[in-house]
Formats: sequence, C-alpha cells, structure tokens
Amino acid sequence: MPTRPIAALLVLAALAYACGPHASSSEPARQRDARDANEPPIASSLGVEVAERVGFAFHVTNNDARRLELTFPSGQTHDIVVLDSIGREVWRWSEGRMFTQALQNKILASAETLTYQADWNPGKLHGRYTAVASLMSENHPLEQRVEFAVP
Repeated sequence: MPTRPIAALLVLAALAYACGPHASSSEPARQRDARDANEPPIASSLGVEVAERVGFAFHVTNNDARRLELTFPSGQTHDIVVLDSIGREVWRWSEGRMFTQALQNKILASAETLTYQADWNPGKLHGRYTAVASLMSENHPLEQRVEFAVP
C-alpha cells in the first residue's frame, strides 16, 4: 500500500484545518450576539460647562469586550459645532485648523474612553444653543447633541 499519497493527504488536511476560519474570541458567539443586540459597541457622551468660556468634553467609550479599531479618513478625529436656537452654525472647532490627509487608525481597548476637549468663547452672545459633537470615524461614526444656555 503506497504511504506517500496518504501522508500527503494528511499534511494537506492538517494545513487546511490550520488555515481555516476560527473564532476571534473565546466567548461563545451566541453570548456576543445577545450583548451586541442590546448595546452598541461604542457609546458617547458630551459634557458642556458654561462659565466665561464654554467647555466641551466629548467622551467615546468602547463597550465591547474586545478591542475596536477606529478608522479615520484624515487627521481629523472629531468635530464640535455650536448651533443657535434656529439651527445656524455659530462656531466650529475645526474651522481654520489643518489636518493631515493621511488615513489613520486608533485602537480602542475594551472599556477604554477617549476624551476630546474644546473651549468656545461666546463673547457677547447670549441665548440657547445646541452643541453637536461628531466622531469622524468611517467605521464607527457617532454624533452627540446637548442643549445649553449662555446667560
């Protein structure tokens, strides 16, 4: 009985098994799916503090048990815009800034939070405003809105 063809088939079978698809997590798929259905992988919040200047803190948190990779089409990772009571843009954090035109990735570990901060000087402006913070990620875009007043 020729042993060479059998040995070659065993090597090919072992190679096919080693290169085949494998689960990326030790957590059972049904548990991951149940959690994913109830909770988005990334959550965000926007804090606004009004004083002489208006301070913004945009928090982005990885809710997943696995690390996530955020993909950005440029050097701009986020933006914050202030709209007046009728929706007109009053201020934009990114206006006048320059960003690289290179793609970039950011790895966000499980339970890790990124915080982006900005300050706006409203000057003599008073009234009700809406702050809109955006995560500029291609694969996990987010937007968070908060209303606030400048006395």
